[in-house]
Amino acid sequence: MTLLGVPAVIYAGICGLMYAKQRELIYYGQQTRVDPASTDFVLEREGVHLRGWAVNPSAPRPILYFGGNAERIEARRDQIARLFPDRSVYLLAYRGFGASDGQPSEAALFGDALSLYDRVHAAHPDQPIDVIGCSLGSGVASHVASQRPVARLALVTPFDSLTAVAQSHYPLLPMGWMVRDRFESARWLAGYRGPTLVLRAGLDQVIPASNTDRLIAALATPPKVVALSQADHSSIGAQPAFERALREFFAAAEPAR
Repeated sequence: MTLLGVPAVIYAGICGLMYAKQRELIYYGQQTRVDPASTDFVLEREGVHLRGWAVNPSAPRPILYFGGNAERIEARRDQIARLFPDRSVYLLAYRGFGASDGQPSEAALFGDALSLYDRVHAAHPDQPIDVIGCSLGSGVASHVASQRPVARLALVTPFDSLTAVAQSHYPLLPMGWMVRDRFESARWLAGYRGPTLVLRAGLDQVIPASNTDRLIAALATPPKVVALSQADHSSIGAQPAFERALREFFAAAEPAR
């Protein structure tokens, strides 16, 4: 009985440690910290100052960008500004990321993203708003698209749910019981019917192909899927086909309303 109990105790200890430390495993904001003086856009919510960048804020047809985990969104800022020089672009660092205050959680990120949408909508009344979400940010973007009018939605290396991705990485642990921040993109997008672009990496080592497949299958409107066979999770944004796909997708005519 003692010999049988030792593995059970070890297993329970591993589960307990993973549960307690899960947000440290999900969010890598410390790797993205920057000086607040380097930012030019501030959004205050619940007493927390969220900071980022607004590119061409007086330009029309805004694009919101939600970055990936451990992504320095200021690096993506210049790329998106170059791809869409005639449009405004807003990039906001999550809580605990970049120069933003606070601690990240799914509920906080979702609420902050909706506040950003509302702020941009107020600054650009009667203009369509497009959204780009990368990796973790695809989960945030999916929630926004379920709660606010999003004209066009681009998802880079997306997944069906963070719980399912975690289960793929830790198959012996009961992740369905343990994960608190679930980012259930497939559920959030079940009712979204706007044009959707999915950019996936053929060598993705973070998001298993099956998790992206399940998200695509869950979409109410079949998306345009661009697979970059030689890209991995981190390098996909550096591929010429990545930029070409984004430019063509957002250059398309706006859907009838």
